[in-house]
Amino acid sequence: MSEVITQIPVTLPDGTSGDLSDFAGQVLLIVNTASKCGFTPQYKELEALWRTYKDRGFAVLAFPCNQFGAQEPGDAAEIASFCSLTYDVTFPVFAKIDVNGSNAAPLFQALKAQAPGVLGTEGIKWNFTKFLVNRAGKVVERFAPTTNPRDIAADIEALL
Repeated sequence: MSEVITQIPVTLPDGTSGDLSDFAGQVLLIVNTASKCGFTPQYKELEALWRTYKDRGFAVLAFPCNQFGAQEPGDAAEIASFCSLTYDVTFPVFAKIDVNGSNAAPLFQALKAQAPGVLGTEGIKWNFTKFLVNRAGKVVERFAPTTNPRDIAADIEALL
């Protein structure tokens, strides 16, 4: 039986430990992000999804990652400032994490196990890989970095 995503430990933006229990019962779009990536403009579309659906029990959760081309070099304050000032991001941006390898965050280990990528591979290929999680805390779909967030709207609506 796979883990409920909202019960897995995460590192909060202030560096303390926590979990996603505040988001239990919501539909989630969990994304590994970076500030200096070709896909970084997706922050705008992610924010639009958040604003459209947040009152219906939906949340976008961003997890900055520096494992792909060192495209997230900043600390938590720099990342938060960039997201807010550049893309007016108001959805939660968590502490910077690893998504692959021996130091991969437990959350991303579970996401990858529940929704393997192409040909069953679990590794995340690049920034802005997206995982859609249902209200029961289970991953229902994994989207490639190239998938524009607005193209996920129908999938989100189906879960709301």
